[in-house]
Parts: sequence; structure tokens; C-alpha cells
Amino acid sequence: MGVVIGAMVAITPLQGVPPDRITWRHDPILRHRPRLATVCRPTQSVPFRAAQLLLTDFSVNATVTIRSNHLPQDSLSHGGWFVAALLMCALASGGCSNIASQASNVEGVRLYQQGNYQQASDRFQQAIAQDPKSPEGYYNLAAALHKTGTLYTRPSDLQQAENLYNQCLERDPNHTECYRGLAVLLNESGRQEEAFRLLNNWASASPKSPDPKIELARLLEEVGQSEQAKAQLVDALTIDPHNARALTALGRLRDQSGDHVQALANYQRSLSLNRFQPEVAARVAQLQGAVGAPIPTAPSTDARTASGWQSTPRY
Repeated sequence: MGVVIGAMVAITPLQGVPPDRITWRHDPILRHRPRLATVCRPTQSVPFRAAQLLLTDFSVNATVTIRSNHLPQDSLSHGGWFVAALLMCALASGGCSNIASQASNVEGVRLYQQGNYQQASDRFQQAIAQDPKSPEGYYNLAAALHKTGTLYTRPSDLQQAENLYNQCLERDPNHTECYRGLAVLLNESGRQEEAFRLLNNWASASPKSPDPKIELARLLEEVGQSEQAKAQLVDALTIDPHNARALTALGRLRDQSGDHVQALANYQRSLSLNRFQPEVAARVAQLQGAVGAPIPTAPSTDARTASGWQSTPRY
């Protein structure tokens, strides 16, 4: 359904999915959590290519958040099926990464989701020992220590997490989740300038990638600079007009500011690129069906730290 730009539309807030609940792809506290990485080492330097067997962002309910070209949402719950697929990929493809390391990462993520953080860390340490060249073990161990350092107020865990994030980036200079986790850690520890410097340096080093600008937008919103965040997202979409994450993010910011027509256009475009965003789809349905209804100003959350994000339509 087309959208007439400039029309005056009044929308009632969606029950259960207000605009301020449509946030970034990773859930707030667990945004920097472990992931299952590629089974077969990609030929490209940047991870997460469609040709690889992947699992990435995990939701609060310990299921897999769907992204296009990723495994079905219930795949992680069927552990036997996934391990079989993992082994089949490993056996069928050339140049696969160390199978033992991948198995350790799989087990570590499962333990992490169960709240067994120490056991998860042990598995991630095994993954590093089994394949020290892979960035994934370093990222996963950093995420686990970041979690325990924050949860149990352990400065030593946070320091180790920071070191491991940096070791991950040494092995993969475009590891988006690692940049995100490190920026979150720096911001949470009162080193906001370092967090911005980290992301700005990444943006300078990767001018053709939209990801640094999306992460900068996240950080800018967290410190209350919504207009600057929008500008970063517009820049990201200039680089990649088909980036569903950036479209959802921009739609959310416009939705919160009352620009519902433009927000609807962004949401619809995002859904056309990635239909696995149920909260965005629900918000679109509401925006389409509530023309003429009164609308209060979209609820605005207080200034949030990096750990204060809400989990809903994620991009």
C-alpha cells in the first residue's frame, strides 16, 4: 500500500508495541551477548554472508531472531537438528573452520542462554584454544565476561571483556557485534568519548559500510541526540538504501517524534526487505488502520544507558 507523503495522519498508540519499543536489533542488556558464528569460514573478510550457515542475534526468550538468509526461528530449540546441519556443512565444504571450536561455541551459547555464565565462559575459552585465529571465540568470551562483570559488579571481568573485544577486532576489523559490545562497555563505564572515537574511527576506515553509522546512531540516541542519530541513519541509507536495520531505526525515531507518515514509509520499506519483524508489522498495521484517530505524543523514554534498550522490532 502506497503512502502519500505530507498527509496529516493521526494515530493511536499500539497497545503493547508503542513506538519507543521499536528499537535496535539486539535486545538491551543482551545486545552484546554471544552468538553462533559461521560454520564455514567465508571467503569475504566481512562475516554474515548469505551463503554461510549462520545463527546470530538471540532474543530474550532464547530463540533465534530471524534475519533474511538466516536459519528458522525455532532452529536453536532443535539442538540435534542444528548440530547435524553444522556437521554436514563442515563435512561438505572446503576450508571449514575448526569443528571442535565451533562445537564449543555452540555449547557455550546454549549455556549462556541458560544463565550458566561461568560454564559458558569455559566453553568459549576452549573455542579460542581450538581455533585461536577465529574472532568468534574472543567475541563470545568478551560478551560473557561483559555480562558477568555488569551483573555481579566485577571490574576484572569488564577489563578482560574489553581486552577480548579488542583481540576480536584485531582478527576481524569489521566485526559489527564486537564494535557494538565494546562501544556499550565504554559508554557504560563513563568513557563516552572513547566510545564515539571507536565508532568514528571505524566509520572512517570503512566508508562504504553502513554499519558504523548505524552503531553511531544507536549511541547518539542513547545520549539524547536524536536528530544527529537520524542524520547518521540517513547517511547509512545513502550507502545502502536496502538496509532494513537502518530503515527500522529511522522509522522508530520518526515515529517517536510524531512524523507518522514518514515512519510508516520507513517501516513498510524495511518489512519489504526483511519480513521477520513482527512488532514492526504490528505497528504498520496500526498506522495504516488508525487514520483520523486522536494520537497522544509517542511516549519518550528517559535518557538511557547502553544497557537500557528495550527489546522489540530489532534492526
